[in-house]
Amino acid sequence: MQDCGVHQDDVSHGDERRDARHNLSAPSGSKLSKLEVFFRFVNQDLFTIADVPKQDSQIVIARCRELAGISDVSGGTFRTFLSPAMGRCYEVVGRWMKRAGMTVRMDAAGNLRGLRHGGNRVLLLGSHLDTVRDAGAFDGILGVMLAIAIVENLGEQELPFAIEVIGFSEEEGVRYVPFIGSRALVGTLDEQTLEMKDSAGITMAQAIRSFGLDPGAIPRDALAATALGFLEFHIEQGPILESAGESVGIVNAIAGQTRATVKFIGSANHAGTTPMHLRRDALAGAAQWISAVEHLASNTPHLVATNGKIESQPNIGNVIAAEVALSLDLRHSDDNVRENACAALRESAHQIADQRKLKLSWIGTLNQKSVHMDQSLTRALAAAAPAGTRHMTSGAGHDAMTVAPYIPSAMLFLRSPGGISHHPAENVLPEDVDLALSIGQRFIESMREF
Repeated sequence: MQDCGVHQDDVSHGDERRDARHNLSAPSGSKLSKLEVFFRFVNQDLFTIADVPKQDSQIVIARCRELAGISDVSGGTFRTFLSPAMGRCYEVVGRWMKRAGMTVRMDAAGNLRGLRHGGNRVLLLGSHLDTVRDAGAFDGILGVMLAIAIVENLGEQELPFAIEVIGFSEEEGVRYVPFIGSRALVGTLDEQTLEMKDSAGITMAQAIRSFGLDPGAIPRDALAATALGFLEFHIEQGPILESAGESVGIVNAIAGQTRATVKFIGSANHAGTTPMHLRRDALAGAAQWISAVEHLASNTPHLVATNGKIESQPNIGNVIAAEVALSLDLRHSDDNVRENACAALRESAHQIADQRKLKLSWIGTLNQKSVHMDQSLTRALAAAAPAGTRHMTSGAGHDAMTVAPYIPSAMLFLRSPGGISHHPAENVLPEDVDLALSIGQRFIESMREF
């Protein structure tokens, strides 16, 4: 563990109904300027957000963009687990945390943690600070910057609980595996994982030591199960909110995932001399199955299925394909639906292989159960948001899915303009950020009752 700031090496309805639920003004003591931004939600009600601190969205967005300039490569944004750029990022974010009145430290897994002192229990806010290669400015980072801004807006207001803002050290899994930081937080980062090697042959434990941290202290830094809860803000990384003209969405669940590598194995032969009825064409079989995958997903509500990778051998234009390997990615918030779909697709693959006199290989590579957010915290988040705010499932994994089985968790999505994520064009809208800040502040106020 390391003391760190610097690392070493209101809505009201459009009508006249006004009640406590629709008063989203910031806490007293904040520097406010009147800002009215209108949002239309799925029920077509019109809302006005008043008394939002106007500078907040500007500061949050500017901070995200500043961090995007801290990178391990030139000409793009790229930060991985405990890299030099992550160290520089921690220095900057640590200063912002301290400026907000937090005590700042780095835990043994490299998570940056800022504590606003309060009662015996702690409410956790945040997301991750690492990125994919050639990343945008907001995936993960926005959640940490929103959390810091919320603490800043609380000012001297007393709460019966502490707030800890956390910037997780690795969620993307680019250098090692996903969710290193959040797994460490809940005590599930094991010794075997610590011995994993990166592309340079450096084990995770070695990387932690090289950063001036002690991997043996990771268990001592785990957050107690008595924590009040965890709220993660995140861009949607998809087009649903934008297509509906909505600013934010409340995440009920994170979809479970099945991944597999499927191989159709036939026989290579000459493209000109082999009659169609005598072929054992692995690529034709794979193509038939890809159509079956799309058909099943298109006719199963909320199921998504993807064949994103395909490799054909010998991959020569005038030779019938002998072997085709392709990926399957299957996701749904209901594990029964996902598992039944997987079984149906496997049976379909076998039938196609039999009809075409092919062999089939099916290797499962991931079977990850869906994770549902805490119902009480989700209700509190919905109560803090404008009535009619969409409830939705996240199709992508997030730190909240690692934390939720151990600590009550909730999650708020902000719309992604263009549905873009993991790309330099990734963006957010200032009015959405202001709304998220107001929802977060009301959510924290409601936590007094927990």
